[in-house]
Amino acid sequence: MATPGLSNRPNGQQQQRRFGITDPISTSGPTEFDVAKTRELEKYLQDAGLYESREESVSREEVLGRLDQIVKHWVKVISRAKGLNEQLVQEANAKIFTFGSYRLGVHGPGADIDTLCVGPRHATREEDFFGELQNMLSSMPEVTELHPVPDAHVPVMKFKLKGVSIDLLYAKLSLWVIPEDLDVSQDSILQSTDEQTVRSLNGCRVTDQILRLVPNIQNFRTTLRCMRYWAKRRGVYSNVAGFLGGINWALLVARICQLYPNALPSYLVSRFFRVYDEWRWPNPVMLCDIEEGSLGLQVWDPRRHNKDRFHLMPIITPAYPSMNSSYNVSSSTLRIMSEEFQRGREICEAMQANKEDWETLFEPFSFFDAYKNYLQIDISSGNEDDLRNWKGWVESRLRILILKIEKHTYNMLQCHPHPGEFSDKSKPLRYFYFMGLQRKQGVPVNEGGHFDIRMTVEEFKVTVNSYTSWKQGMEIQVSHVKRRSIPSFVFPGGCRPSRPSKATWDSRRSLEAKACTAADKSSPEGKGGPDGSDDRKKRKHEIMSGPYGSHQASPQELDELEDEVEYGKHGKDSLGNEKCCSTVESSSTPDKTAEAIITGSAPPMIPLLTSCNGGAVVPNPPSCLHGGLDELEVSFYPYPSHFFDDIFPVSGLIFLQLK
Repeated sequence: MATPGLSNRPNGQQQQRRFGITDPISTSGPTEFDVAKTRELEKYLQDAGLYESREESVSREEVLGRLDQIVKHWVKVISRAKGLNEQLVQEANAKIFTFGSYRLGVHGPGADIDTLCVGPRHATREEDFFGELQNMLSSMPEVTELHPVPDAHVPVMKFKLKGVSIDLLYAKLSLWVIPEDLDVSQDSILQSTDEQTVRSLNGCRVTDQILRLVPNIQNFRTTLRCMRYWAKRRGVYSNVAGFLGGINWALLVARICQLYPNALPSYLVSRFFRVYDEWRWPNPVMLCDIEEGSLGLQVWDPRRHNKDRFHLMPIITPAYPSMNSSYNVSSSTLRIMSEEFQRGREICEAMQANKEDWETLFEPFSFFDAYKNYLQIDISSGNEDDLRNWKGWVESRLRILILKIEKHTYNMLQCHPHPGEFSDKSKPLRYFYFMGLQRKQGVPVNEGGHFDIRMTVEEFKVTVNSYTSWKQGMEIQVSHVKRRSIPSFVFPGGCRPSRPSKATWDSRRSLEAKACTAADKSSPEGKGGPDGSDDRKKRKHEIMSGPYGSHQASPQELDELEDEVEYGKHGKDSLGNEKCCSTVESSSTPDKTAEAIITGSAPPMIPLLTSCNGGAVVPNPPSCLHGGLDELEVSFYPYPSHFFDDIFPVSGLIFLQLK
């Protein structure tokens, strides 16, 4: 594990200690330009209303104090009901911990508070937490919108206490008495706990570890606040939709802080986009070495666990047991986020030359202008309580629809899920979700054929309707909607906006892309000859980043696709070759340390080779790197060197160390 960072010496000098699993890329301090840009960024975030008022902050503290009183009273009530003697009843205790954005110090006005109630061994989750405590809360006038979710992956009780939204988890420890000075970061508290308790404790343990593993907490917080706002504006902030949630963005930002320990937020933001634009996924992002631990709990390890081998964008939690926090990411959402990283990098480079400003970086993504074809998912129920439960279930299944469409069309039809839901005031007890559709860039029309996804949609609906708590009135409909038929209630104010008069970064890049395409077609080299085709593709890749960039269809492609989405048979199989990893390029002189960190050459890179039919494969290196995907899939994972003292085959997998 990394050693905590800067230590203050009496003489004012600071000794630099290493954070993370590698040396930093740069330990340089800020320039005057960085200082000025950071001031601009902080003012922008303030003006955007991302900081809560002092009054709201005090109100949150009072609510947390009240919640702590409630659970302390609850545990004494159930202790007495279970027949414990009076001394044990008086000693009985429960304690509230916070985690997530509130604990990290990056929450905004109106944000909910992620909380954890830690109770003793005789306070059960089913009967006591989701029984007695739930009943106590429901009888309190200060508690509203109580919604227990006991069957979730991480069981949670959602409610508002004095108007403040609370997500309350529960962890039952093996202790008879919970001490007031309990340290949940100690691995020993996981002893003799069940899986649900381990998951519930994980939020607090991970949050605390992040704060220990960053060199400057204030710079980390400002940078994270910026990246969270950017991700929401660009539509890539949603774990349930297959993008990244709060903990994922925190881990990514923390790693950048480790790589540039003395940098200010403005510089950290620009390095964020540069590093992750060049990152070779699925190399995992890790803040510290993965610890095996002494309790035998399962940690993320593709060498041992089959499901870990298929994660596309691993972002590993730093607390034992280490897990991949981003397992929901699909190939479509990874592609979208990669394009957004590229866009952010280009804008930051333009800002460095004083050609753009922070407002350009935070321009919202125009989702309903980006595509010509959409899937609309319409859910409804008979009452508000059923709708709340139905909504949570459907949202957790939406990524399955994306995966099914990717699989059944051989990744030729790509999905872009909108990260939130919509409601129509004229249609109560209903929610609407949308996904943009486009043909994969570079797939000719005659190869893609017609995308008939009716059977795919029916399979998805069967999966959703298998909900164990399904009740009469819970319904789901999926339909194909063209851009011109998008309902007006999805737009602000319920009115479809006119075309903006001010050109955005995305629209300007779209025009440049069209100009580049037209120039290519008019030149002899642009007609597909061997002398010009590669250059043309490269120029297109470099320039396509806006509303009709590489994760959104161009106007011509949208017109061609419009009548190709049907609801039977699936698209024609025309799998092509795929690159195993991208080439790392830099606009400046390459930094060997940076390249090693991003490409995974330090620590070593391991090609993990599997056959699609499940058998072991021992290909020649050239064929494994350049063969078709119908023969072989190749993934790369970096690990600390001590993981490879013994190289051995594991159940159909061959591990080879690249020299």
